[in-house]
Amino acid sequence: MTVRTVQLVLHYDGAAFSGWQRQPNERTVQGELERVLTRLVGGHVAALGAGRTDAGVHARGQAVGVRVSERWSAANLRRALNALLPRDIWVSAAFDMRPEFHARYSALSRRYSYYVGTDEEARSPFRRHTEWPFARALDRALLDHATAPLVGDHCFVAFAVRGTAPDRDDHRCIVRSANWRDRVGGLVFEIEANRFLHHMVRFLVGTLVEVASGKREEDAIHRLLTASANDEVSPPAPAHGLFLDHVTYPPELYLQNE
Repeated sequence: MTVRTVQLVLHYDGAAFSGWQRQPNERTVQGELERVLTRLVGGHVAALGAGRTDAGVHARGQAVGVRVSERWSAANLRRALNALLPRDIWVSAAFDMRPEFHARYSALSRRYSYYVGTDEEARSPFRRHTEWPFARALDRALLDHATAPLVGDHCFVAFAVRGTAPDRDDHRCIVRSANWRDRVGGLVFEIEANRFLHHMVRFLVGTLVEVASGKREEDAIHRLLTASANDEVSPPAPAHGLFLDHVTYPPELYLQNE
């Protein structure tokens, strides 16, 4: 059988999932996607994601690699999946890829955003499952000042869950951009890097808002970037405010670019 390699780009509401990765007796995004793929092609199809989002985390740009029979065009596979997937998952795009494409290892960068609500309406049931209602006042200038040192090549071991990376991992990440954007009702933290550690964005947000609200010292980020453990990091921001927005791959991996 001739095989086609396809990249699927997923949107999903993470509220009702126990994360991305398949788990026995738990509802996960990977599990739901593979269930529908198996129904469509008549045999098991592995769905390999660019990253493993945690329970409650959302996506509007999760990249997934699948290999299916050549008879499935990318467009037809997308249409068929969207007809059968549950309402909290949607395939926004599908691309024909070169056979060497790997959703995780081929990625050049990933971009996340985190939503913080600063007005009273952030506690509305229509908003509170996609942003973090934050009651304390935030010093906007201090927030930007504390965020600036994140850009560059740093060890982020202080912003990761202890013991989730192999001992040989240096915990280094290259952050290409990190900034806060104002929006109606609150703020959005946007960050892009070549890789992310477990809970890294949530630890960053939790620490940054504590600095900007006066609960932590102004140089906390500087000190944590040189720390050898996560003993002094702030509690992570809640999972439900986090979105995986986009995964970037080398253009030459897309067949339509030929």
